[in-house]
Amino acid sequence: MATKAKKEVKELWAVGRRKTSIARVRLSAGDGTITVNEKPANQYFGHEAYQLTIQQPFKVTETIGKFNVAASLTGGGTAAQADALQHGISRALVLSNADLRKALKTVGLLTRDSREKERRKVGCRKARKRPQYSKR
Repeated sequence: MATKAKKEVKELWAVGRRKTSIARVRLSAGDGTITVNEKPANQYFGHEAYQLTIQQPFKVTETIGKFNVAASLTGGGTAAQADALQHGISRALVLSNADLRKALKTVGLLTRDSREKERRKVGCRKARKRPQYSKR
């Protein structure tokens, strides 16, 4: 019986979501460059806090500088996009190596944050803010 060599996967695709943001993430072996919508991540996000958010899955799994990330982000604001990208990277890392799942799960990076904006109700100024009550 001939044994077939396991074919190495070149790219891994995953989707991350947060609020109305969707991140389509492509993970490949490389030197650790992150491009978002065809721009470097530090140029796209600007603020350092968002860049730390994106790097967190790599720090938890100790894979900094081992993967290149190419992501396409749509919808939402900057913070939600950073969180969606973090979620997508985490899911792609689990596809690359199932042993990383426990480390990512304990930190909470694999859980999709399902909180959405509450809709505005009739007679209210915002979702719950009501006009001031006047007795007379």
